[in-house]
Amino acid sequence: MRKFIFILFLGIATQLFAQVAPNKYLVRFTDKDQSPYSIDRPEEFLTQRALDRRNKQGIAINVTDIPIDPTYVQGVANTGAKVIIQVKWINAIIIETDLQSVLDDVNALAYVSAIEPTNKRLSANKSKPIDKFAVEASAPMKSTQVDPVYGEAFNQIDMVNGVALHDAGFKGEGMVIAILDAGFLNVDVRTIFQSLWDNNQILGNYNFVDPSSDVFGFHSHGTLVLSVMGGSLPGVFLGTAPEADYWLLLTEDVGSEFLIEEYNWIAGAAFADSVGADVINSSLGYTEFDDAFYDHTYADLDGNTTEVTKAADLAASKGIIVVNSAGNSGDDPWKYIIAPADGDSVFTIGAVDAGGIITGFSSYGFESDSRVKPNIVAQGGSTVLANEYVDDIKTANGTSFSSPLIAGMMACLWQAIPDANNMDVIYAVEQSASQYSNPDNQYGYGIPDFDAARLYLGITNQYLSENSFLISPNPVSTSALVQWKESETSFEWIELLDIQGRVLMRDDLEANSKFYRLSLESSKSGIYFLRIGNQNQTLTQKIIKID
Repeated sequence: MRKFIFILFLGIATQLFAQVAPNKYLVRFTDKDQSPYSIDRPEEFLTQRALDRRNKQGIAINVTDIPIDPTYVQGVANTGAKVIIQVKWINAIIIETDLQSVLDDVNALAYVSAIEPTNKRLSANKSKPIDKFAVEASAPMKSTQVDPVYGEAFNQIDMVNGVALHDAGFKGEGMVIAILDAGFLNVDVRTIFQSLWDNNQILGNYNFVDPSSDVFGFHSHGTLVLSVMGGSLPGVFLGTAPEADYWLLLTEDVGSEFLIEEYNWIAGAAFADSVGADVINSSLGYTEFDDAFYDHTYADLDGNTTEVTKAADLAASKGIIVVNSAGNSGDDPWKYIIAPADGDSVFTIGAVDAGGIITGFSSYGFESDSRVKPNIVAQGGSTVLANEYVDDIKTANGTSFSSPLIAGMMACLWQAIPDANNMDVIYAVEQSASQYSNPDNQYGYGIPDFDAARLYLGITNQYLSENSFLISPNPVSTSALVQWKESETSFEWIELLDIQGRVLMRDDLEANSKFYRLSLESSKSGIYFLRIGNQNQTLTQKIIKID
């Protein structure tokens, strides 16, 4: 396997250089102008799968993709500094040294832009980070009926209408999911992962915290996360993407909280991009550090400030679906989401319980902001997942688990509609959700319907003529997805009429929209008519409401 190397950097304010972790420093380079790598030869630093993903979505190779000039890296190493990781997306490296003289020598190199401290943040609104893997575990959830295929996991998948997507044959085959996490304890020995090993679905692993070690002897948080997507115990449990392929990337050091972990995250995301991942799941987040000098504040969570958020959005710009936990701070004085969940291109997932009610711990979005956060919610209360110590299942609480539940389903949905781009898939899932027309800062757009999202993404000319629109399902019990082809002039409104022609509901449509979520839950059974129109055209179709 070709290893892809990445880097970061910071600037200097004094001769005493800020540490991103004890004896570790971020070194920023000036350029990539003399790099032996070229945008014209991307196959030298991106796998064919990564190139295919970009080509399919019309995404150009740019300077962030080029590896750091190896001459620069070697020059820093020649000063006596130990090079820990490289993060090519921001053209910097992390080094380790306990000698001020080495730092002075590094800073004197002509191609070193800076050894740069992060500016201190001063705010009364100090945040609380995602609960550092403090997972509340209990006995397996007891359903009134155990499903023969999904076992105890049926509820969490059925809640987002994922069973229908699986039944249609989409379980993630051919899709690649990269998991950025704290460790994957016992993934190499637990039976629930045996099918992944038997079918060569574990593509590889990398430890960014300690590159000399693998990922299987560390924390179990990633083990639980992987099980929600890829786990399989016949008749007992099935994950949301049991046929997907996985990269297991250890970026989080659970023994401490230093700024270096954000840079490990960026390195992991760049690696995931380079090997061709379609989806990244990150059940991680950052605001407070062991050294309060580096703490992020509420003001920093604007989607454009923290390094890790900018990197998450960069990953999305390269055609990856980035799924991130909202955080577990909803019932704390600090209640908001954290970086990188604040990114506008990051798909942020909150947590509901088994009944679809928001959990107390699920972090809030922002009161006054154009970004809807969390984007959606899924079951993160009593989520059914692997027991890392024995061949059995258990339940656990946290947005750490609602996130992979959705990441797996996103892979299945994209498998179903492979010509869609990453943001198309996100938008379709948002618009399929239970409160798309009225989002808030707890549920976001609500609980998604993945089969409805598939229907939306799959609209083609063969199903819709210029003078029709599609209502699915029809007859309808509670709600239906209304879809239409793009008109010369955007449709502006939608109306529901009873059989006598009386207008029961009228709603304005968003500009350039192609579908609408219609609720008939409070309507009586019978025949109705649905109309969509603009100043030039009106289309009408019969709809049947059943109990």
